[in-house]
Amino acid sequence: MKFYYVYILKCNDDSLYVGVTSDIERRLMEHNEGKYPEAYTHSRRPVELTFYQEFTEPNQAIEFEKKVKKWSRSKKQALIDGDFDSLQNLSECRNATHHKYKPDDDRHLE
Repeated sequence: MKFYYVYILKCNDDSLYVGVTSDIERRLMEHNEGKYPEAYTHSRRPVELTFYQEFTEPNQAIEFEKKVKKWSRSKKQALIDGDFDSLQNLSECRNATHHKYKPDDDRHLE
């Protein structure tokens, strides 16, 4: 069975990089060897693998990678740390118009 991986690297400038691959060991080696000069990680080596999630379907891995790339650094760090309580809190809508934050007297207008 073939696996696909979404991974997070910590770069030497302390930034985080999110990627997807079918061979995590090879891909980590490519990042650290600077195989692709135009890559984000090329000037930020060495990199350290801080998280990976395994998938059996490539489309699931690609969708998860796209989602995680849009996350804030604190949300990515919560995922890396396995801090699922913080991850949940960071995932909640904080918009003032969200139903959770509207005053009770405005709810009857919805």
